[in-house]
Amino acid sequence: MADTSSISNNMNPIWKFGDFQTHFQKCPLIMGIVNVTPDSFSDGGSFLLAERAVNQAKALVQEGAQFIDIGGESTRPGASPVAARDELSRVIPVLEALATEIDVPVSIDTSKAVVARHALEAGASIINDVTGLEGDPEMPGVAADFDAGIIIMHMKGTPLTMQQNPQYDDVTAEVAHYLESRIFQLNQQGIDPSRMVIDPGIGFGKTLDHNLTLLSKMEHLQALRRPICIGHSRKKIIGGLTGRPVQERVFGSIGVALALCNKGATIFRVHDVAPLRDAMDVFLAIQNGISPDAL
Repeated sequence: MADTSSISNNMNPIWKFGDFQTHFQKCPLIMGIVNVTPDSFSDGGSFLLAERAVNQAKALVQEGAQFIDIGGESTRPGASPVAARDELSRVIPVLEALATEIDVPVSIDTSKAVVARHALEAGASIINDVTGLEGDPEMPGVAADFDAGIIIMHMKGTPLTMQQNPQYDDVTAEVAHYLESRIFQLNQQGIDPSRMVIDPGIGFGKTLDHNLTLLSKMEHLQALRRPICIGHSRKKIIGGLTGRPVQERVFGSIGVALALCNKGATIFRVHDVAPLRDAMDVFLAIQNGISPDAL
């Protein structure tokens, strides 16, 4: 495995991005999802109009989201790539409007450097890249130029092919090795590890059993000394465990988040902010014997 001991020795990781700095203590943070797409698996078409997307982002902030993630290209299993011009036409009007409408950091969910650059110019401060910043050779340079925060995700294959019989000898070890290697490689390309968050990629080239193994052993990723983002909201793993269709997976999604509160997860990327916020507040109050506001 790559030697990252010299760059990942912080027991309480700080995430830096743009002019922001986030400390992770006992309370995981919530990232609200707004997909400005016609075909995302859960909310495709709901927020394709810029005004609706902006209103949804504002509503999620009011419900307790500490970050907003804007995406203009579906990465659901089987999804085909979207042209950069189409992706830009979807997300830039939303980002420009949000720059003066909300006061929480905004992430752009993209694997294209040109989209990331324009999004950062429009007010985003984080790049959430499902390819681990490998899909576009110019992406690391864009992230470095803007001092952007980055979310490095593991994916086996591409959205078009990733669920075609994925195989692992040891899914936890392989995902951890990939993420550790990317931390090292991106540091060599001018991105400080303090700007990095890791994401094991639940549902991205993984079967139900692979996902369950990763989630049950999530604390193993803490050895990388970076914040851990979990994107499980309404996904197939919830349907596989509950038998519920996409729009009825809120409670199952909350169950995953609560199970991971003590396993090292620091950011939950979700569609349903309000119910998760309430559930986490109650869980943490009982676990710690004090109000979450006091943590």
